[in-house]
Amino acid sequence: MLLYKQKKNQSAKGNRLLISINVLGSAGPIRFVVGEEELVAAVIDTALKSYAREGRLPVLGSDLNDFLLYCPTSGSDALSPWDMIGSPGARNFLLCKKPKADPMADDRRSPAAAITRKGSGSWKSWINKSFNLKVSSH
Repeated sequence: MLLYKQKKNQSAKGNRLLISINVLGSAGPIRFVVGEEELVAAVIDTALKSYAREGRLPVLGSDLNDFLLYCPTSGSDALSPWDMIGSPGARNFLLCKKPKADPMADDRRSPAAAITRKGSGSWKSWINKSFNLKVSSH
């Protein structure tokens, strides 16, 4: 009788949804059950915890403010963290890291100068040192 009452109370909370979240760069989706009224921020947090618990790669981190949740049916805009997960009416989502700030925006140099500038070493110099070979530049 106690189990019956618990099930009855759970259904009174609202509809439950089985959602599937694809993580960009991961092998497969994460699936779990959420309440229709849960906030997107709580769903992102649950997805990151499930992802870490399963030991998936690449390692994402645990700060939910670094991620955006997209719904394929709602266009190219990310869902707001304050929206309810049931509001778009979808069951499939895409979790992506927020884009990092462009280092060129902070750097006062021109983009052309950054493209032509070479790093401290190149692969050609590494090969020449490793194999004592000459690799032509053309």
